[in-house]
This record gives sequence, structure tokens and C-alpha cells, in this order.
Amino acid sequence: MNTAKSLPFWWRSIGQRLTILLAGVAAVLAVLSWWTVTTFAREAAEQTQDNVLVASATTIAEALRSEQGTILLELPYSAFAMLDAIGQDRVFYRVSAEGVTLTGYDDLAEPAGPVRRSGAVTVRTINYRGDPVRAVTVQRTVLAGQQPVPVLVTVAQTRTGVDAIGSELSQTAAGLSVALFVLAVGLGAVAASNALKPLNSFAQAVSRRGPADLRPLRRQVPAELSPLLIALNRLMERLGHSIRRSEEFIAEAAHRVRTPLATVRVQAELALHTVEKDEEKQMLRRIIRAVDESSRSASQLLDHATVSFRADALAQDHVDLAELAARVSDGLAPTADMKDIAINLNCKGPADVRGDAILLESALRNVLDNSVKYSPAETDINVTLDRMDDKFWRLTIRDHGRGFSAPSLPDLTARFQRGTNVDQIVGSGLGLTIAKEVLDAHGGRITLTNPDDGAGACVSLILPAA
Repeated sequence: MNTAKSLPFWWRSIGQRLTILLAGVAAVLAVLSWWTVTTFAREAAEQTQDNVLVASATTIAEALRSEQGTILLELPYSAFAMLDAIGQDRVFYRVSAEGVTLTGYDDLAEPAGPVRRSGAVTVRTINYRGDPVRAVTVQRTVLAGQQPVPVLVTVAQTRTGVDAIGSELSQTAAGLSVALFVLAVGLGAVAASNALKPLNSFAQAVSRRGPADLRPLRRQVPAELSPLLIALNRLMERLGHSIRRSEEFIAEAAHRVRTPLATVRVQAELALHTVEKDEEKQMLRRIIRAVDESSRSASQLLDHATVSFRADALAQDHVDLAELAARVSDGLAPTADMKDIAINLNCKGPADVRGDAILLESALRNVLDNSVKYSPAETDINVTLDRMDDKFWRLTIRDHGRGFSAPSLPDLTARFQRGTNVDQIVGSGLGLTIAKEVLDAHGGRITLTNPDDGAGACVSLILPAA
């Protein structure tokens, strides 16, 4: 199961996770900021209204006077003018003495309970004539003759202005909160990107390395990446040991497999010359054939494994294709002479390419060995080297054998694939595979064709010039 694919798309990236988490924190802070500003703004507007109402009621109370035992009042203009600062709300007032309304709205309720002292202020919210109003009551004691009379001055104002101010401030706070949230998300994305730069730099340093570069990483990384760096270095160390053991195993296997098989073949050939019965000779020939097939298969399997390992750490030596072709041809000359096959070289050097000399030799040897194996006795194999253009050299091996079967031609470079016309010839189906993989590793290519005259097969190894 692919765990990454099972996660939501927005949770598969560390950068996206950090951005979303920071956005969540910013959203909480934005909401908290909006609530705080709105609450304090509303409380400040209400406090302002209360202060103005108290000042208005106090101004009216101070205008009270007594003449000949009668309480008189001349409403000051300033007492109501200051209420216009709150808004265009309706204002109500009532001045009463001992429950009797002296002036104002008779149905404007007074605070419940006895009035305890002069100068006391009561602030409350009540419903008056279907609207919520904020009411302030101030008490003042006025001497009417020789008798102190408590007078209550009540001033009330609707809350439309306060609500409008609170709503406006709330909308402004909401706009600012949204703007801060957007800004915080953008800054969070930038912060997440900057926080992940060491990780991206670390990943690029690893990706730039070649497949064979298993040296420990020596980089200054944040403390959070130190465990990853240590684990990766340990992994590369174990991988290096494993590769070295595999290479040693291949070399040892090549020696331990080929030598016993060669010994068995020699002994079988000696026995073949000493026995007289046809049945025993046929049996020994089958043994020799089986040994040849096993030896060839083991050799090519080991060659293929060598190609797989060395292709990842491709050497960059200067290789002369003309010299390489002469060396491989000399190595296969004894085998060709047993069938009276002549290997004709038409390779004039120098023809420099850059690559792994061991792999290039293996590729050419497998192709030339196939030509010798599939060619009839007393024929020629022509090895030609020419320059295709300024960028590529072409090494062509042409024999006069049975050629490639047309239906199987596209698949002959696949592993263990052989043509339909191989008959009883020993083979493993790896020779052309090895050659193709070597050419691919060097940036070249292999082409298989049947000559126009219909005789034999033609294999071209095309490699970039140095």
C-alpha cells in the first residue's frame, strides 16, 4: 500500500503541512483579534454613551433651584447638545420629586428602591416604547423652604448610535483580521519554504551524486536533519560493503565455475578418444555439449552481472576501438581456426572513445563470438571500423552464417531471447543483451541487420567519439 497516496493531497508535502498549520494558527489569532477589538470597541462606545448621559443628567440636576418652596428648572441647552455626539438617537428625560414628574416623560421609569444619598448615579438598560434605551438617573437634594426634597433626574437615549458604532468597528476589525490572516498565510508560506531550504539542499546534494559515489556526506545541516544524515551515511556504508562483496563473489564465481567445467570437458574429450562403442561415444558427446552449454551460460551470466555492476560506476578511460578490435579478434582466433574461419580486420586507428575498456571488450567479444559460433566452416568474418560523422564511430561485424530470423529480429537484444533458426547450437540468449546494455551505458546503440545479399548477419556497434 502506498501510504503517500492514501493521504489527502494537501497533506503529502511538509511545506504544505507547515503552511496549513501556520494558516490555522493565523486564523485563530485573527478571530481572537476580531473578537477582542469588537468587544473593547463596543464597551468603549457604551462607556462613552454612559459618560455623556451622566454629564447630561448632572448638568440638568445642577440647574435645579428652589424659590419660595417651589422647585424650579430651566433646562440647559448644553445638557442635550452634548448627546448629539453619540449619534442621531432619540433622547428622553424626566425630572421628578418624590414620585411627582416635574417635567419630561411621565412614563419613563425610575430606578427601583429608595434613593440613599445625594449625587448617587444609577446606570441601566431598559426597554422604553419598544426600544432598548440606556438610562442614567442622578439624584440631587433641593431645599424647598426648610424641607429637603430629593429630586431624580433621568436621561435616556436609544442605543442605535452605539450599535452602529460597534457594528462599524466590528466590520473594520473583521477586514483588518482578514487582511492580517492573508498576510500571515503568505508569510507562513515563505517561512515554510525557507525552513525547508536545508532539506532541499540536502536532497540536491544526494541526487547530484553518481550511483557509485558512496562516500559519507559531509555537510552542515540543522539539528533536525542530523539523524537523517547519520542514517543515510550508515546506509551508504552498508551498501558499499554489499556491492564490494557482490563484485568479489562474481569474480570468485567466474573462476570456480569455469575451471571445473573446463576440466570436465577435457576429461570427456580424452575419454571420447579411448572408447570404441558408438553408444558410449554418443553419451560422451552429449556430456561435452552439456558442459559447453553450461560453461557458456555461466560465463555470459557472469558477464551480464559484471556489466550491471560496472555500468553504474562507468569508467571514463580512453579506448582505441581499432586496438580493441584487434585484441578481441586475436583472443577468438583459436576458436575460429578450429572451424577454418578467417577473421578479417579492416580497422585503422586511432578511433578514440571514452568508456569502460572491460565492458567494451565484453560487448565486442560476445558479438564476435556469436559470429564465430553461427558461421559455417571455411567462411569469413569481416570486422570494419569507420567514422559515421563527427560524433560517432561505427564498428561493424559481418559474417556469412545463417543470419537473423526476421520475425525475432526486434527481440533479439532482450535477455534469454534467441532466434528461431538457431537449431541445436549452444547458446544462452545473453550475448546481444550484454552488448546492448554496454552500448546504452556509453551513450551508443547497437543495430542488427541482415545484409542485402541475404547471406549472414550484420551487427553494428555505434559509439560516441571522444
